[in-house]
Amino acid sequence: DYSCEYGSLKFYALCGFGGVLSCGLTHTAVVPLDLVKCRMQVDPQKYKSIFNGFSVTIKEDGVRGLAKGWAPTFIGYSMQGLCKFGFYEVFKILYGNMLGEENAYLWRTSLYLAASASAEFFADIALAPMEAAKVRIQTQPGYANTLRQAVPKMFGEEGIWAFYKGVAPLWMR
Repeated sequence: DYSCEYGSLKFYALCGFGGVLSCGLTHTAVVPLDLVKCRMQVDPQKYKSIFNGFSVTIKEDGVRGLAKGWAPTFIGYSMQGLCKFGFYEVFKILYGNMLGEENAYLWRTSLYLAASASAEFFADIALAPMEAAKVRIQTQPGYANTLRQAVPKMFGEEGIWAFYKGVAPLWMR
């Protein structure tokens, strides 16, 4: 009653949902730490350490300031998790079928690596727009405070490219 057929649409949906939960929720939970880390990278004179970064942020923005960028983080990493976990299974089965059962077993480590890399390729494309908005919200004072403010401003200034210029660094990571 609780299981599903391996390789079925329900199977892929459950894998994708697991990715949404594991990536979206965990990355959102550490937004305050990520915010301070990003600010330290952009302005090391002002944000000298993790503890100093928390202190400066709370002084300037209050405790709520530590949550800046939570919406694009949740949406972006949920999309990345959906693609990462869901497409990993799609590619694992696809590549396994291409190799045949015996070769898929013999070359399973390489098969898993190829499936993972293929899934990550698409997962990073899904993440990039929200990651770009998050970084602007967190590191450019006065640019935008919310996702609703950041997206139209970014698109108006740079077009669609504003959301994808960080995808190559994500792939390199």
